[in-house]
Amino acid sequence: MYSVDVIIPSYKPDQKLRKLLELLLRQSCPIQKIIIINTEKSLLDPALIPEDERISVTHIRKEAFDHGASRNLGVSKSDAELFLLMTEDAVPKDTTLVEKLVRVFETDPYKDAAPLPVDVITAQTDAPDGHADGDIGRRKASRGPIAAVYGRQLATKESSYDEQYARQFNYPAQSFVKTQQDIARLGIKTYFESNVCCMYRRDIFDRLGGFIDHTIFNEDMIYCGKLLQAGYASAYEASAEVYHAHHYSGCQQFHRNFDLGVSQADHPEIFGGLRSEGEGVKLVLGNAKDLIRHGRLLTVPNLIWKSGCKYLGFRMGRNYRKLSRRMVLRCTMNPRYWAHADNRKEEKR
Repeated sequence: MYSVDVIIPSYKPDQKLRKLLELLLRQSCPIQKIIIINTEKSLLDPALIPEDERISVTHIRKEAFDHGASRNLGVSKSDAELFLLMTEDAVPKDTTLVEKLVRVFETDPYKDAAPLPVDVITAQTDAPDGHADGDIGRRKASRGPIAAVYGRQLATKESSYDEQYARQFNYPAQSFVKTQQDIARLGIKTYFESNVCCMYRRDIFDRLGGFIDHTIFNEDMIYCGKLLQAGYASAYEASAEVYHAHHYSGCQQFHRNFDLGVSQADHPEIFGGLRSEGEGVKLVLGNAKDLIRHGRLLTVPNLIWKSGCKYLGFRMGRNYRKLSRRMVLRCTMNPRYWAHADNRKEEKR
């Protein structure tokens, strides 16, 4: 059996962190260590941390937090073969979460294989149908080993109706495996992966250089793109479930999607040539039809408002280089990123 550590970045956590830790300590598959990278010591209530020698807390300053670098810091404190990244507000549905994620690596028929050479990936991706066979779950073509597997996110009572639909859209009931060969069919969703609950093979993670150290957002998708382009595979395990909810306003969605657009603009090596809008349109239309079908006509205007905020934020983020610095700082939800970016430019001079 593989050894497993869990890494959790935290910032102003509430009781969900306590529930998360208690369930992690009771997992059917034992965990070696739970490593918490907490932003600002004064903002963490010690009562949220159960007394257990497996749990360690490393405090960092707010200005030092980075979505990629802070997670890399947690990984550096782990010596396990697999590590599970979670967020402070994700709560496992039961005590089998870790076991189900580990099983994906244990039963991977290609776990000892070499990654598929890049020239073979390119040849198969350029094939008439875009991939070696038409079934993402029963691929006949050879592939590299699974490098990461993410779990299913379930809505909660806190979730708005549109978020409940989005959870079903992005996290279906069927498990699957993705490779670079799926780009032609899945587009940008090929690179979808979520560090709300995602387990990684440490040997492959180290081989690929880990998460990018400086990123405004989206470190999980950037890494997923990198591992798929290197010939490895990414898996989704629907039976590994966590409860995770956000209730964003339209303005919050604007800021979040602005940063999402920035991350894609900053990494053309991953996202260049891939359109995101198509999936967004599918989600909105499907959500609207679902609302109408359930007689929730009065909620459709709110859906349109939020969707418009998402789209506007994303488009502005993708084109942030055309905006003034003042406008960028008004649009972003992460102004520290821009201060760090300025510092990095100064260091290069």
